Amino acid sequence: MRKYLSNEVFKPGAFPKHTYISRVSSEFAYTYEFRLKQALNTSGFLTSIIGPSKTGKTVLCEKVIGLENLVSLTGNDFKGALPFWTTIANRVGLAIEGEQLHTNMVAGERIEGITESNSSSFREKYLTGKDQVIDYFNKNKLVLVLDDFHYAPEETQLDMSYQLKDAIRKEFKAIVISLPHRADDAIRKNADLSGRLSLINIEPWQIDSLKEIAITGFNTLDININDELATFLAAESLTSPQLMQSICLSLSLLLDLDTNIEIQEITNRNDLINAFKATTINLPYKDIVKRLKSGPPTRGQQRKTYSIGSGEEVDIYDLLIKALALDPPSTYITLDDVKVRIDRILRDIPGKPDRNKIKSAIEQVQSIINNSEAIYQVFEWKDDVIYILDPLFLFYLRWGSY
Repeated sequence: MRKYLSNEVFKPGAFPKHTYISRVSSEFAYTYEFRLKQALNTSGFLTSIIGPSKTGKTVLCEKVIGLENLVSLTGNDFKGALPFWTTIANRVGLAIEGEQLHTNMVAGERIEGITESNSSSFREKYLTGKDQVIDYFNKNKLVLVLDDFHYAPEETQLDMSYQLKDAIRKEFKAIVISLPHRADDAIRKNADLSGRLSLINIEPWQIDSLKEIAITGFNTLDININDELATFLAAESLTSPQLMQSICLSLSLLLDLDTNIEIQEITNRNDLINAFKATTINLPYKDIVKRLKSGPPTRGQQRKTYSIGSGEEVDIYDLLIKALALDPPSTYITLDDVKVRIDRILRDIPGKPDRNKIKSAIEQVQSIINNSEAIYQVFEWKDDVIYILDPLFLFYLRWGSY
């Protein structure tokens, strides 16, 4: 038997004890762990972490803070009508409402002599507020982590920044996490917080760091994977350590590594391709892709289609999805890149869609995304660039069945 099971080594949705990789930012010669420790130890400062989706921002917090001291909420948690501090109190199980019994004694009576005849009692309602929550966090050495801060309504973000401004002065420790192109302006561009922010920009994972997850993990299982295959895994992980963990786990299960102890090396490229496809099986994007490919209602007007071989006819919206899935895999695709990719699909077919038609199609798809549920927020069109918000979505486009 192996020393560890594959699901103990590769953990896509939990803290990866055996495959946690520490990185040094190119901007500063310090690890992200040191920078976060430094930020949390600077009294009166709020920490702002910005980085691409699924690149380990939350795992970084778990590593530095520890799960027992971390209180995590997301921007979505603040879309309701409850006040900011009430929402936080609810998360930690702090009683926010209750009744307190007060006893009024007759003057001169001793406590042990209280009876119904010489005392009166009444109940008074109380509501836990900001100061009580701050005190609870400080006493228990807790840190608030506000993940996906950008999902909170803009007005709520401004209120949250105001609340946090006062709280950090009282030693309250908080971290705000957001995406790069949705930078938390309510935090970083808030004049009231100027000089009170610790800023940490998480860079996308590079191939070498992602490879280290695979190499370290399989070595822990006493299995070797050569550099070429590890590089292939890293490239398809789309800068996401979480996706790398998922692929490696799928590969381990497909090869039955937990029971087949005779396997000592991974050498077959086709095994990796099967793992890519297997990783997409439970991803929830099939209906999303179908909806985006369908585009807006045609209102009776037939769209122009293009024949791309094997009798397949596609319209501009189908072309757009196919273009996003092409090599090289990228979570940042400019309008010009999309045009080049569509031209590559259509080859010598006359009447290719021009730049303006492609841009109009992207805008229509973005409108569909904006008017759909949160799960549809898979990419964002901004300043002539498509930002893939969810690397798993792009991975599904490349390897999924739809």
